[in-house]
Amino acid sequence: MAVTVEEALEIIYNNVRPKSIKILPLEQSLGFVIAEDIVAVHNLPPFDNSAMDGYAVKVADADKSVSVNHTIFAGDNSDAVLEDGYAIKIMTGARIPKNCECIVPIEDSINVENGVLLPKNLELSKHIRLCGEDIKAGDILLCKGEKLNAHQLTLLASQGISHTKVYKKPRISLFASGSELKMHFEQVKSYQLYNTNTPTFFSRAKELGCEVDFIGTACDTLDDLKQHIKSALDSDLIITSGGVSVGDADFTREAFASFECDVFFSKIQIKPGKPTTVGKISNTLVLNLPGNPLAAALNFELFGQSIILALSGNKSKYLNTIHAKIKDNYKIKKGRRSLIPGFFDGEFFLPCKKFAAGMISPLATSNSYIMVDEECEGFEALSEVKIISTRFSFTSQKRVMLNNGDRG
Repeated sequence: MAVTVEEALEIIYNNVRPKSIKILPLEQSLGFVIAEDIVAVHNLPPFDNSAMDGYAVKVADADKSVSVNHTIFAGDNSDAVLEDGYAIKIMTGARIPKNCECIVPIEDSINVENGVLLPKNLELSKHIRLCGEDIKAGDILLCKGEKLNAHQLTLLASQGISHTKVYKKPRISLFASGSELKMHFEQVKSYQLYNTNTPTFFSRAKELGCEVDFIGTACDTLDDLKQHIKSALDSDLIITSGGVSVGDADFTREAFASFECDVFFSKIQIKPGKPTTVGKISNTLVLNLPGNPLAAALNFELFGQSIILALSGNKSKYLNTIHAKIKDNYKIKKGRRSLIPGFFDGEFFLPCKKFAAGMISPLATSNSYIMVDEECEGFEALSEVKIISTRFSFTSQKRVMLNNGDRG
């Protein structure tokens, strides 16, 4: 019996666990998911310092000419003490001298004989970066389950952290099945097709931060399929396309069954992509997608991405939606939960003018899709819809409703 989309996703979340962990140098940890909370051990800034090139002064010396008898540069270990009637020239990032109450930028002062004339109004702590105003020792900088991007690595570097504990990236093995399929680097005959699914999955899995192995295209024979499965069993997830229907040469299910694959579900109430299958062989997850390119790609975005996010240890493992307005009136035939590709321009969603399960051109012209409920017959122009991006990862720490209801 076919499961609903929500049931399929729930099964995935309940059966997929994060990978094991490893320790990496900071420079190699970009894109990994951190496996522990990071607590600050240093204040940032670590001391009061100047935010400007200027003069360290006292507020009481406003509108006065003061003598300048010293300069402090960034990095100086100065023990200078500011006295009444004096200013100390100071560079950006330098430690604030004792008794300094504010910094006057160079451009706000006037050079006079033996010193500078200060402005009339001086504010306490103006242009002083106070110790710990950015980060205080004991603050939680990063939480377990966050994906490390460039700016989060900045936080780690600010604390002198040289190594991080991270989840290993999911390892994916890919193969297609179909004697009619040839790779893009092979010659095709008039009765053959190029394999477009595997390059699609390979690229998207890479974009999602996985380590990916391509192990070839299996012929439509049970023995060849078994050989490809055996070669992929050291991975975390096997993704295949084709051979999951009920044709005379569709042996994929039988081949996986010979490895005692525990099938979680084999049909989903969705269009396109009903024969999508998810299961597990020992510790290796299995995702069998349809052979039709658009059906395979859209179901990879929905179910494959959910598996990968759960494997990665990312606490934001749930797909999220973006609210948009549909560009024009749009009518559809009700009866099944449907995935509709289209283009989101930042405000409006425009469904593809033509698309079918076997097409590939909509994949290139679209950057998102909507999931439409069974009873929905369409949308009026400017109606609000929830889109799911296919060009970047937009996720949530909590499950959200992905579908669009009946607005027709």
